[in-house]
Amino acid sequence: MDDTVNSVPGRAESEVVDLVSALIRFDTSNTGDLATTKGERECAEWVAARLAEVGYETEYVESGQPGRGNVFARLRGADPSRGALMIHGHLDVVPAEPADWSVHPFSGAVEDGYVWGRGAIDMKDMVGMTLALARQFKAEGTVPPRDLVFAFLADEEAGGTWGSHWLVEHRPDLFEGVTEAIGEVGGFSLSVARPDGTDARLYLVETAEKGLGWMRLTAKARAGHGSFLHEDNAVTILAEAVARLGRHTFPLVVPDSVAEFLGAVSAETGVEFDPHSPDIDGTLAKLGTISRIIGATLRDTANPTMLRAGYKANVIPQTAEAVVDCRVLPGRQAAFEREVDELIGPGVTREWITKLDSYETTFDGRLVDAMNEAILANDPNGRTVPYMLSGGTDAKAFAKLGIRCFGFAPLQLPPELDFSALFHGVDERVPVDALKFGTRVLEHFLANS
Repeated sequence: MDDTVNSVPGRAESEVVDLVSALIRFDTSNTGDLATTKGERECAEWVAARLAEVGYETEYVESGQPGRGNVFARLRGADPSRGALMIHGHLDVVPAEPADWSVHPFSGAVEDGYVWGRGAIDMKDMVGMTLALARQFKAEGTVPPRDLVFAFLADEEAGGTWGSHWLVEHRPDLFEGVTEAIGEVGGFSLSVARPDGTDARLYLVETAEKGLGWMRLTAKARAGHGSFLHEDNAVTILAEAVARLGRHTFPLVVPDSVAEFLGAVSAETGVEFDPHSPDIDGTLAKLGTISRIIGATLRDTANPTMLRAGYKANVIPQTAEAVVDCRVLPGRQAAFEREVDELIGPGVTREWITKLDSYETTFDGRLVDAMNEAILANDPNGRTVPYMLSGGTDAKAFAKLGIRCFGFAPLQLPPELDFSALFHGVDERVPVDALKFGTRVLEHFLANS
């Protein structure tokens, strides 16, 4: 039985599906290479026009590179003495290969109860909900409890160098008075079975995320002819180091946010999630597909993703390189680097291509209460719980300004939907009903935060 509370759709709920579909039709693919990335300008200008239609004064900013478009708008609240709340979303998406998809990834098709396309959940769903509510509030003259800053951003999918991090460094005035923020990868539902056979819906609020680091490993040795004996081969040295690192299991650590999440799940299901159990992976598997994310927040990870060496089949190259995607738990950076150095050995050097710190806040306070109240107002069977994201978001940049950040992009999902697999996956899509639910939740939340 669905306990969701239904009401007459408001303006935002009525137009959110069309807005999300339109946003997806902008190909804002971010390859991570400035030479091949189209940029977000066209989409950002469209967002700015939709805001201007209802009376907003917007600011369009290009963040350090041509076409990397960002849009900001502020709605004044009733209490100017309170810190402002920022609602942020990124306009860029990862690339998609049309031949692999059931529908064209930039069609924004609305079919079978879903909106389909690249960015449907990462994160043009949240962008569409935010835009719809910003338009409704302005058009209807709604005055929120405090200032709301709506931020539509570039370059998150490549770490935010030409997006949030550039803006924080070069345009901190855009965030004046902002003390708290909400963004992506939180607020979605996880259905778990209670001992009495009923289901509980937990809405996962992101309160922490692992550090993100892309590390380059380099081995150098004497170049030579491929037919000779070579005890000192850069390719071999690098390959052995990469294999050791890629096969390594880092020590188990239980951050506070993960412990709180596992405790909440245990309370609902009656299943004990002992992180120190030798079968913790098997126990986590009972959570379904979300176990991939939760399992990755109990350890640091270092996954080799790229290799480069040589230029001819019969030439031993002087240099070999690898790139490793590293995700590090809060408080573990120094220990992680020591462990990596021991694994790769003296013949390999390392350097950070990108290095973004971890982030963690507590699951308490007025804003958290407002999240839970908004969920309960629309789903009496719901409960908000904290969790840690194994990836990263623009929150890493905003934390530098002392802004307290949460992931809260609410969606009530079908229990059978493999939500985590849709991030950067083929046939990315978001349920129409989930978008409408999320819009109602956000409306309640923003009106009472």
